[in-house]
Amino acid sequence: MAISTTVKARWILPIDRPPIENGWIEIADGRIVRFGGSRPPSAARDLGNVAVLPGLVNAHTHLELSFLEGRVPPAASMVEWIETLIRERAASATESETDRLDAMHRAADAMRAAGTILVGDISNTLTSVPAIARAGLGGVVFHELLGFQIANATSFVREAWARVETIAAATSAPELAFSVAAHAPYSTSPALISEIARRRRPGPLTIHLGESLHEVEFLRSGGGPFRDLLVDLNVWTPTWQAPQCDPVEYLARLGYLQPGVLAVHAVQLTDDALGRLAEAGGMVVTCPRSNAWVGVGLPNIGHFYAAEVPVAIGTDSLASSPSLSVFDELKELRRIAPDVTAASLLDSATRQGARALGLDAEYGTIAGGKRAALISVSLPAASVTDVEEYLVSGVPSASVRHLA
Repeated sequence: MAISTTVKARWILPIDRPPIENGWIEIADGRIVRFGGSRPPSAARDLGNVAVLPGLVNAHTHLELSFLEGRVPPAASMVEWIETLIRERAASATESETDRLDAMHRAADAMRAAGTILVGDISNTLTSVPAIARAGLGGVVFHELLGFQIANATSFVREAWARVETIAAATSAPELAFSVAAHAPYSTSPALISEIARRRRPGPLTIHLGESLHEVEFLRSGGGPFRDLLVDLNVWTPTWQAPQCDPVEYLARLGYLQPGVLAVHAVQLTDDALGRLAEAGGMVVTCPRSNAWVGVGLPNIGHFYAAEVPVAIGTDSLASSPSLSVFDELKELRRIAPDVTAASLLDSATRQGARALGLDAEYGTIAGGKRAALISVSLPAASVTDVEEYLVSGVPSASVRHLA
């Protein structure tokens, strides 16, 4: 027989309905049994002046870049930032692998301490998996592929899935799923993007899309700073022809615009492109602090929501963001999007994030039968009447606790 426990708190935030003042939650075997806002069971444990909500979801980050924290400064353009990133990665090639792994472990631990329970991690090497597992995080590890001169896309993707299968079999983390994904239109050949889409398995797809005006220019004309960068890196393919279309149309032509595709950043996507993304069953993952850092400008958050495309939240990496805290990202979103409701932003950080990773049946809201992967946030002594607004105003990690 399952042993249940009940907790009560000043605020309960189910996410899919308004906050409940002086609410309670009954939990058994790690799952939510029921919750309410009146007459809590007499044995309920009082958590005090806190808000309880589902754990947060960081739908896009790159843990394997954590060792570059402090080495890649903010840039005036994305190409400038990429050039610095490439130089720093090359300069660090002789550094200890232990140092890189330690940086990933610290970053994963800090992410969980800030209230994250699920992560969409982008990995070229799959070396981030142990850090994610040890930190007690779930989510999806996307094995990211890029290359503009891949001779045989079929074998390239087949080998990528073989690496994924090997690491998945060796990982004792049942809460982790795996996928293979393309990096971006300017770094990944059309044949490779198409083959990744063709060999997709159940689960989400992701791609950096519409991040910069240089990307839009590259797809429209085949020229601009991204072409120059590819030439400088000796990876340009003269046979490549500009598709002369917007980024979402480009994905559609390559078969990558599928239900569950995550368009990460989407800063430069038009309303029409966002509408088409939504119609295809895709989502936006927004990372505004990273967008400012790499010089592509801030996303128009309001037009994401107005276009009715589901929005999840990511932090990107420590090479382009000062922290991996989703609460810090929420604070920035509140600053740049004052017209978007706090409830919508919290929905993006929880339910929509879980949806982005294909895990919304188990996570993202407080509901009967779902996992009790919950966090509590300490509130100030003074009365908080708008708890949702408080939670998007900047919550320090010291105020966050995971409920066992």
